Amino acid sequence: MAITREKKEQLVAQYKEAIDNASAIVFTDFRGVSVSQIQSLRTKLQESGTKYMVVKNTLLGIALADSGYPNPDELLKGPKGVAFLGEDIGQGVSAIEDWVKEEKILEITGALLDQSVLDAKGAEALADLPTKEQTLSMVLGAISAPSSSLVRMINAPGSSLVRVLNAHVQKQQEEAA
Repeated sequence: MAITREKKEQLVAQYKEAIDNASAIVFTDFRGVSVSQIQSLRTKLQESGTKYMVVKNTLLGIALADSGYPNPDELLKGPKGVAFLGEDIGQGVSAIEDWVKEEKILEITGALLDQSVLDAKGAEALADLPTKEQTLSMVLGAISAPSSSLVRMINAPGSSLVRVLNAHVQKQQEEAA
C-alpha cells in the first residue's frame, strides 16, 4: 500500500526534527531484527538520549538535504534504521555497540558527523569518544591543575622560611640546653 503525500510530508518533518536535534546520526542495517528487538534497542538508547527510527531511505535523503547535510547515498540502501544521537555521542554509539554485541543481529553501516560521512569503522570509532561526564572532568582537571601549581609555588617560599626558622629555633634551644 502506497504512502499518501501527507504521510510522506509528516515523515520528512519528523526526520528533519530528529536531524536538527541530533549531534550525530548512525545508520544501521536491521535485516533479521524483530519488532520486539527494535523496541529493546530503543529502550536501551533512550538512556543515552538517543532516538532510533526505522526510516524510508528516500524521505530521509530529502530531510537530510533540507537540513543542509550531505546525502549519503551509499548508506541509504536497503532496510535502514537510524540512531539520532543526543549531545553525548560516545555514550550513544557505545550503547548501540553494546546492544549489537548482546543481540548479535544489527550492523552499523556508517554515520554522519557534522558534514562528514563516515563508513562503518568510522562510525564505530565514535564510541571511543569520551562521554560528556569524562569530557567535563578532563576540562575541570585542566583548569584546576595550573591553579593548584600556582598555590604550591606561592606557598613554597613561605614554607621554606618556616623550616629555616624552626631549624634556627631548635639550634638555639639545643645551645641553651
